Amino acid sequence: WGHFLGSDNLNFKASDWCIRIMRRLTLDYDGNLRLYSLNKTDGTWILVLEYVENGSLDKTLFSSTRLIEWNERFNIAIGVAKGLAYLHHECLEWVIHCDLKPENILLDDNLNPKISDFGLAKLVSRGGSNKNVSRIHGTRGYIAPEWVSSQPITAKVDVYSFGVVVLELLKGARVSDWASNADEEVETVFGWVIRMLAENLMMEGGQQLWISDFVDSRLNGQFNELQARTM
Repeated sequence: WGHFLGSDNLNFKASDWCIRIMRRLTLDYDGNLRLYSLNKTDGTWILVLEYVENGSLDKTLFSSTRLIEWNERFNIAIGVAKGLAYLHHECLEWVIHCDLKPENILLDDNLNPKISDFGLAKLVSRGGSNKNVSRIHGTRGYIAPEWVSSQPITAKVDVYSFGVVVLELLKGARVSDWASNADEEVETVFGWVIRMLAENLMMEGGQQLWISDFVDSRLNGQFNELQARTM
């Protein structure tokens, strides 16, 4: 029968409205939010989203009152990666989400991630045609360089956005908040962070103290260094 979230953000159970689920209208992998077509007994059709208890990732990750522990962060990163892999490689037609960001990653009661809001998503045939994804899509700070440089748009634009989200999971703050001054562009900050991380990861030696300096200080050092390096 299921627990759902209506378009007006009203939570309800299908059994309360004598509704039967007629069709699931979304991708099946658990990393992607499910969309359902429901049919009431009076013949009315309702389109609803699967109910997700903990709202969007940004509400929790950037909160001053709720801390996502390290294992939860790592599992969120893995779950989103699996969801994207399903969209990019396992669908009959490849799906490019085009707007992956913390606001579009929902968390269930166990903090398992669900990719949501496919309003900007585009289908790309396995033949590689991407004529319908020429216009810039997405949110500043998460937009891949391909969108503004007239390069072919592929699933890599989602991978870029995912990389930004992963860095935010590590740091516990938005990339846009890392700027040293108000005039610094988000893209400039992100580019500097990537170069810094790449250089540090190439350093020889065992313990690399810079990792502790980069990871969210609210964790008080309670994180897995190997997992952090992997992310």
